[in-house]
Amino acid sequence: MKNAVDDLNTKGRAAKLASRRLAYVSTDIKNKALSYIAEDILLRKDEILAANERDYKTAKFSGMSAAMLDRLMLNESRLEGIAADTKAVAALPDPVGDVYEMRTMPNGLQIGKKRVPIGVIGAIYESRPNVTVDIASLCLKSGNAIILRGGKETINSNTAIVKVIQGACKRAGMPAGCVQFIDDTDRALVDEMLKMNDVIDLIIPRGGSGLIRSVAAKATMPVVTGGIGVCHTYIDKSADVKMAVDIVYNAKVQRPTVCNALDTVLVHADIAETYLPEMAAELSKAGVELHCDEASLTILKSTQGLKLINAEKSDWGREFLALIAAIKVVNSLDEALEHIEKYGSGHSEAIITEDYQNAMRFLNEVDAAAVYVNASTRFTDGSQFGLGAEVGISTQKMHARGPMGLKELTTYKWIVFGTGQVRP
Repeated sequence: MKNAVDDLNTKGRAAKLASRRLAYVSTDIKNKALSYIAEDILLRKDEILAANERDYKTAKFSGMSAAMLDRLMLNESRLEGIAADTKAVAALPDPVGDVYEMRTMPNGLQIGKKRVPIGVIGAIYESRPNVTVDIASLCLKSGNAIILRGGKETINSNTAIVKVIQGACKRAGMPAGCVQFIDDTDRALVDEMLKMNDVIDLIIPRGGSGLIRSVAAKATMPVVTGGIGVCHTYIDKSADVKMAVDIVYNAKVQRPTVCNALDTVLVHADIAETYLPEMAAELSKAGVELHCDEASLTILKSTQGLKLINAEKSDWGREFLALIAAIKVVNSLDEALEHIEKYGSGHSEAIITEDYQNAMRFLNEVDAAAVYVNASTRFTDGSQFGLGAEVGISTQKMHARGPMGLKELTTYKWIVFGTGQVRP
């Protein structure tokens, strides 16, 4: 353990040293590194996929859930998507050095803000090897050094990917040590990492609620928490039925194992008898299991071919990460808002409605990182929001909220230009 801690401290010091140089590395060099990363991921796809297959087989043998296995799995299509997202980050404007809010004071001082990197970012995450590339790409473009600590279930995948990233950075002329990887899977090293507030400026955990709570409780540096998504879609009485069916199907089925997938459908009583059978019939095509309250179960129980279960109290506020959805009939928009306030996680919430006033009330009154009118919650994603990728989805309110892209990985310093002014 002592050798592992020493290695961690050595990597931390290297990242800190690299961060000082990264703060003023040119945009061209950073973009070159990202382009090399995207190219090399595809050039070395066989190596990466072979490593991922070893992880996948081990995880499956150990009994990992289907949702987590889906997050772990890489294929050629997913690697192409990762490479495309990395190129998209390279194409984005570099936020570092941006000067804004400049103003001239009555005494002639020119005062404003200049955007600068945070410094060293620590990322602790589970199951998703694509996160390795997303976080590294965004950190490098925003001038931050990164210390990556993935889960043991992805150790082979992450080792192969980090080797590609580090090689691309070296080839592009990035500062040595700018991307560090903790390749020891001993969980005790996470606790050691959380003590390194002299090196790490910000910790971003990505994973299950247990990991996030543990990191938030133990970290000695600021933490951005989020990623747990209990997402609701409310079908208002004025909703277009076909639109509502299509949106709910997409939000639940398109990729059910991710944090922005739908968990609970709230349906206004006035439209429930029309809407619910059509929604359920569509969801049944994908084998979705419906956990129904008494009112929705009464409406649906005569429909053949559905997987219906009596909802329990624990189904409200539950992130299913599977082909399961909770269904509840409500009597008003107010009741829907109260349910979301009580059971939502602050991630993504949607209303399907043709009523402008209800749409505006929903937007104004729902307290979440992303609030939708007539669209699927599956869009809560850095790439879909035009950020290129994301280091995570924050459900807190300081300093970042929702998908975290380049600007969310920067801070600012005040800059002041004078002509000899002294304070009287």
